[in-house]
Amino acid sequence: MKIKILGTGCPKCNQLEAVTRDAVKELGLDAEIEKVKDITKIMAYPVMMTPALVIDEKVVLSGKVPGKADIIALLKSAL
Repeated sequence: MKIKILGTGCPKCNQLEAVTRDAVKELGLDAEIEKVKDITKIMAYPVMMTPALVIDEKVVLSGKVPGKADIIALLKSAL
């Protein structure tokens, strides 16, 4: 599984990364997590607001930071 956190480094972007890493660890997933800060690369995705969460090149969340339970649900549905 390849996970990308899209965001320029704002506190919400960092929070989404931390919550996502916790969720991946809790599920014991073998996942590669990449932080994408380059605005040009972020614009290649169909997102209007950051932070955004991309799982296997599919945008599953943007513009908010959900709780860990929500991230876990998104990760499970992507399996």
